[in-house]
Amino acid sequence: MSLSPKEMVAGAIEIASLPEVFLRVNEMIDSPRYSAADISTVISSDPGLTARLLKIVNSAFYSFPSQIDSISRAITIIGTRELRDLILATSVVRVFKGIPNDLVTMDDFWRHSICCGLAARALATKRGERLVERFFVAGLLHDIGSLLIYRKIPELAREALLRCQHNDVPLYRVEQDIMGFDHAAVGGEILRKWKLPEHLQEAVEFHHTPSRAEQFPRDTALIHIADVVADAMQYGNSGDPRVPPMDADAWRFAELNDDIIASVMDDVEKQFSATMELIRAEPPNVIAKIH
Repeated sequence: MSLSPKEMVAGAIEIASLPEVFLRVNEMIDSPRYSAADISTVISSDPGLTARLLKIVNSAFYSFPSQIDSISRAITIIGTRELRDLILATSVVRVFKGIPNDLVTMDDFWRHSICCGLAARALATKRGERLVERFFVAGLLHDIGSLLIYRKIPELAREALLRCQHNDVPLYRVEQDIMGFDHAAVGGEILRKWKLPEHLQEAVEFHHTPSRAEQFPRDTALIHIADVVADAMQYGNSGDPRVPPMDADAWRFAELNDDIIASVMDDVEKQFSATMELIRAEPPNVIAKIH
């Protein structure tokens, strides 16, 4: 019996809840009743999360000139929404870290995802976007639906990967032929289940087809371009070894200069290794890949 993306996600015990601290902070940010001090108190109640966040804000990811030694100071410098996005980034890797599969290594998956996140953040920074961590998070999560597909319907996932590799067809198109949906659609449903912001849902769901994005076409186009950049840089992959073609409309939606890609790649190169260590939950769980 075939499943829809919504049915796959609704019935998936593999999808853990996001941490209580993230859910609480997310709720507080959207309410005028709470101050930055209140939010700082909630975050600081989790020592492990506090340590991870302070490590990130004091790293080359930001390159601030002076040391930031408290969550309240971090909020003052980067803002509550940016810090919320960093909590989400560090949490998601841990939520999915235990999913076993024999289709792709988890290290390859997160290397590609983090590369895409960094490229999206760099693209957004260069075009003057506000709150650029949301682009990092969208890039980090863009292929999250693949993890559920690999876990829940591994035989169909294997068939799709093999056909993609042997026939030189984009993975998402093969998935649509075989399953009736693709990993991007499943990713969008996962983010809806988590009640994450709509701009993240749309950027993930349509990252291969940005012209289908109705509310946030520019955000979605930037994630699409970042995905192409990440594939070209060959920092891991999430199953598709190809460099996908760029959507003809994406560049127009993103409103970027033609010469921007080289400097984006340079930014990613400088930040990749350190960011991988900061975000990744633990040393990679290497699993046999298909050949």
